[in-house]
Amino acid sequence: MNQQYTSSSKPPYRGYVTLLERLFPLRLPLAQFSKIPGIGKLMHMMLFRHNNITVIPKDNVIEINLNHQIQPPTNFVLPSQIVHYFIDHSQYHFIMDFCLCREAMQCKNYPQTLGCLFLGEAVKEINPKYGHIATAQEAHEHINKCGQAGLIHIIGRDKLDETWLQVSSGEKLMTICNCCECCCLWKMLPNLNQKINTHYQKMPGVTIEVTDACTGCGQCINACFLEGIKIVENKAVLGNNCRICGRCADICPNKAIKITINDTLYAKKTIQRIQKSVVLN
Repeated sequence: MNQQYTSSSKPPYRGYVTLLERLFPLRLPLAQFSKIPGIGKLMHMMLFRHNNITVIPKDNVIEINLNHQIQPPTNFVLPSQIVHYFIDHSQYHFIMDFCLCREAMQCKNYPQTLGCLFLGEAVKEINPKYGHIATAQEAHEHINKCGQAGLIHIIGRDKLDETWLQVSSGEKLMTICNCCECCCLWKMLPNLNQKINTHYQKMPGVTIEVTDACTGCGQCINACFLEGIKIVENKAVLGNNCRICGRCADICPNKAIKITINDTLYAKKTIQRIQKSVVLN
């Protein structure tokens, strides 16, 4: 992102949020404690046990390979439409007026005012000083703005949000984070133990590959916030941390990284997976 964003003034009522923002830059070293037996188990039980989070790839980097059709079927569902599906199927919508992650890191690359979208009955428990109850139309518009700003949608049940928002009925809260590569909470994923790591998943039916067009320029490394790609012998190599968000494919100057959807049921499978842990209404 070339555009620079300045932070907005913070209202005085968010003392708890201010404390979280001061601790936020320490999330990477703190995550390392999860690899210590006992401490990791406790962290999992308190903060991650019910997590079921899926990364939604950027629409503009998706290629379609359904039975080798040259043109996609007219009813093909783009990844972002999965987010809009849940907006339409929820009676309750809450838009955060700020992004805690970007505020904490003083982000200059993306708007700090584009916060999470929460769905489900539990949004009625969220402190109204953090944002506002929204209509479905407002929620759709918010997600569109986030996508246009280059943010990645990450959707599902997130125990961390239930905890800091002090929501008691967590199974009725769906989180839709709109994440940037520079400030995302989940930059800590490579530092977490494997059990916690598995709660954070790529979308089913999507594959990624590095083609021979790769020159090893390394721009993809800066775009990845999960340490999911590295350069080996002048070529990008994908690692286990990759969740196929699409940032690397988007930034690659040679279009050498290909992300493909090859399952006609990918959207249905993604929705079913997410619905297993969240009851919206």
